[in-house]
Amino acid sequence: MSASAPSRVRRRAAFAAGTLLTVLLATGCTGSDEEAVVWQPGGGGGTSASPVPSDGSTARDGTTGEAISLSATGDIIMGNAPSRLPANGGKGFFDEISDALDADLVMGNLEEPLTEDTGTGKCGANSTACYQFRAPSSYAAHLKDAGFELLNQANNHGYDYGPQGYKNTQKALEAQGLKHTGAPDQITVVEVKGVKVAVAGFSSYPWSNSLTDIDAATAVVEKAATMADIVVVQVHMGAEGSDKTRVKPGTEMFYGENRGDPVKFSHAVIEAGADLVVGHGPHVLRGMEFHQGRLIAYSLGNFAGGGRSLNPSGRLGWGGVLKVSLKPDGSFAGGSFTSTRMNSVGKPTMDPADQGLGLIKQLSRSDFPRTGARFDADGKISAPQAD
Repeated sequence: MSASAPSRVRRRAAFAAGTLLTVLLATGCTGSDEEAVVWQPGGGGGTSASPVPSDGSTARDGTTGEAISLSATGDIIMGNAPSRLPANGGKGFFDEISDALDADLVMGNLEEPLTEDTGTGKCGANSTACYQFRAPSSYAAHLKDAGFELLNQANNHGYDYGPQGYKNTQKALEAQGLKHTGAPDQITVVEVKGVKVAVAGFSSYPWSNSLTDIDAATAVVEKAATMADIVVVQVHMGAEGSDKTRVKPGTEMFYGENRGDPVKFSHAVIEAGADLVVGHGPHVLRGMEFHQGRLIAYSLGNFAGGGRSLNPSGRLGWGGVLKVSLKPDGSFAGGSFTSTRMNSVGKPTMDPADQGLGLIKQLSRSDFPRTGARFDADGKISAPQAD
């Protein structure tokens, strides 16, 4: 039995409970099913979801077979208030790439608070090597217009304007009907075509689930596996910079910060029950590999850096949209990578030269010769052939 078997067996073993709940819902013996539930025993205020897992091939409500599509991006910064915001109040900021995002569930890594100035910015008046970002709360509407449905806050800029800025961001997203994830103990569950998808965000900072405490991370994922059919991990990991495209075993440090061991973490959460790992943080693209049949994208790079909040030059300007189809049991049913790039002012655009795809193909083969994802000329993803 593989290391991942205990978690997946628990999901199968509890399927009878899911079947019973379906019957009760059909007969009106329970309250209405929420569109999204959040498990937050440590955070307070979250809605607690009862464990209702699926049996490998059947979604919680009894539907079978049909795969659902999920898309994801790397780092998103729409601008930096008050003086480095895009033209026209950000209207149309994502227009050039919105079609590429289209999926049953669209996710992104929101690397800035959406808030007014709370007076608690992390950079002091005399800071010379400190970066803090924020955009007006109204910019949540631009994310909605682009098609985003769930945003990750587990990253190094989530608390740039303190706890109030973090809460203001959540309120801004919720006002647009957008879900969020990434707070400590937070597991966000959404229903996609009758399939329950749990998403949890991780980073090396105290305002998120822990990237560096592997035992704590796997406990969160194991809990998520009891709440949903599919488990997605969003994780901000790895050192930063144009030269940080390679994935190697071991802990990565950046300016004295422990940015996690990307390989150890990713393998551990998959063995605990995760079905997809979406990485970001290094500000460059990294390779992808399969572990126990599940895809790991180690970094999706920079997606948007409005007002030149992120450096758009060279590899720092390359990003992309990862699209993955998963069956209701979480197994991989196909995927693709579409190259994007930031223009001179940090706006996301399509990249007809496919620079990002070319880099990811190269890195996946060099860093993971046996387990690396394979890509065809159009960006279609497949698992490597077994030896």
